[in-house]
Amino acid sequence: MDNGFWGLATGIGSLPHKNAKPALDIIFRYLPEIPHWPQLPAAGEEEGLIRQYLRPLLERQLVVEAPNRSPYFATNAADWLERLTAFYSEVLAEINPDASADFALPESAATGFYSFLTHQLRQPSARYLKGQLVGPVTMGFQVTDDKLQPAFYQDELRDVLVRTLALQVRWQARTLKSHGLPVLLFIDDPGICGYGQSAFVGLSREAIQESLRPLIDAAHDEGVSVGVHACAGLDWSLLFELPFDIVNIDVYHYFTSLLLYAAEFNRFLSCGGALAWGLVPTSAQIEQETAETLLDRLAGYFSLLAKKGVDLELMRKQLLFTPSCGTGTLSEQQAEKVYDLLQQISKQYRR
Repeated sequence: MDNGFWGLATGIGSLPHKNAKPALDIIFRYLPEIPHWPQLPAAGEEEGLIRQYLRPLLERQLVVEAPNRSPYFATNAADWLERLTAFYSEVLAEINPDASADFALPESAATGFYSFLTHQLRQPSARYLKGQLVGPVTMGFQVTDDKLQPAFYQDELRDVLVRTLALQVRWQARTLKSHGLPVLLFIDDPGICGYGQSAFVGLSREAIQESLRPLIDAAHDEGVSVGVHACAGLDWSLLFELPFDIVNIDVYHYFTSLLLYAAEFNRFLSCGGALAWGLVPTSAQIEQETAETLLDRLAGYFSLLAKKGVDLELMRKQLLFTPSCGTGTLSEQQAEKVYDLLQQISKQYRR
């Protein structure tokens, strides 16, 4: 695990801007050491968290779209088996270094990504580049079968999603690495928070972990560090048990959920993992906070976890800072304040 990013800061993904340039200006101004490419959901439907990664399945007609409903697998199509067989034949044959290019982000759905690559060529201060993609649980609940049931609950459909996302991991990792810097790649999977809730009784621990492992393996095969971001409080042992390099938690709102898994957190740190502390709120509470108040919170968190047996020195070293979530729902002014506070926290922490 590369812990050279000790105390550095990066973003989650989304910003509220409709154009890439002002979003990139904020990212490179406040997060020059680990800049990330911006997701721009306000720019249109194609830039949404799910739609951004659907092109490979839409092009192959495995997933289709219709008015007034979520994208869905065309399992009722007369030639469904032929479409599925063609997909597996293609995916299983993809063994050359450029194979994942067919699973690239389309420029029409990821203007922030392609603008980021051009922008980065002019930025000498970056130490790492960060990318992100949607996770399989979130994708599997937003994409359904033809009967409106979540695709994640069906082994065959879940496997198609996981294989598609794993190839997208490889493509993004290779593309970012081509700029000559180490890469961090986060799997953004807020849908994991459904685990353990009565409304998601069929969402099993095993299925979640089995769907994440191929993405982690793909990232490691490509030589990049891989993290996971999940919103809300959840059973963090589920993620600490997996070979993630980084686990990102919204500690501002859900720190107490981490206390329940102090032993698992300590084992994760002992194995070289790092926690990305989502310390800066992406809500109206941003107006009430300063770098000093947030660092005071962090000191309190350290103290409470240390009392639970977590190695204080490892906690202090194996960390980076993020917002609590993406800033896509904030105003542009609030988003800039989030990034400004991140920079201040990072600088003060490393003094």
